[in-house]
Amino acid sequence: MDNRPIGVFDSGVGGLTAARALLRDYPNESIVYFGDTARVPYGNRTKEDITNLSLQDGRFLRTKGVKALLIACNTITCNAGEELAADNPDIPVVGTVDAAAAAAAALTKTGRIGVIATQATVRSGAYETALKALLPGAQVFSQGCPKLVPLIESNHILPGDALIEEAAAEYLAPLKAQGVDVVILGCTHYPLIAQVVSNYMGQDVALVDSGAESAKAIIKTLTETGGLADQDAAAQVDYYCSARLQDFETIAQVFLNKDIHGSATEINIEEF
Repeated sequence: MDNRPIGVFDSGVGGLTAARALLRDYPNESIVYFGDTARVPYGNRTKEDITNLSLQDGRFLRTKGVKALLIACNTITCNAGEELAADNPDIPVVGTVDAAAAAAAALTKTGRIGVIATQATVRSGAYETALKALLPGAQVFSQGCPKLVPLIESNHILPGDALIEEAAAEYLAPLKAQGVDVVILGCTHYPLIAQVVSNYMGQDVALVDSGAESAKAIIKTLTETGGLADQDAAAQVDYYCSARLQDFETIAQVFLNKDIHGSATEINIEEF
């Protein structure tokens, strides 16, 4: 057993959906969450930039004595996952892509799978590679969605909100035309608009939450390595960001469905 915290991080606040899944399903596990709000977004950066920033993120979390790193960001997983694993060889490092791809492969009946994600995630081709390794005959249709994250962070998340419905329809229309039967929410912001996506795609199309699947994957890894916390452990959750502390706490309330005002800390990520 290991009562040290799990380090969870993202380029901003989207990874809070993975933290939320951990808090809900594994309440005895402590968490240290970091959102790089000073340098968000990562999705329009080069692979080299994403890698350099992500390594700093991981090194900050290592100062908090974490027992594992959960990369709760598809952009980071696709562009810097291998580098993060190499930089942290002594602890498990788990990302979003393999877990979400495995869930999608298990759900599809037709082999026609859609992915909505940031431009950097789509550009990496990571989902196509992972899905075709699992289902060699799979047809994968990926769609970059640059408008969605800003809308979600502005709390445009509910069915009936014209701004988010119009943006979602723009990106989902090509996937619907291709007849996909599974859509991977390939950005950890997107579970907040799952109902909007589902309403557009129809009830016969399954959705895969990459954040929740990555939470399951880190727990599976810790189970296999004997790294889970004691069942009666008193869990602690710490939140950190790199800029705009009050904005981070406000948006976090939307993602976590609870008020964390006064409990987060702003740090200078450039020191790491």
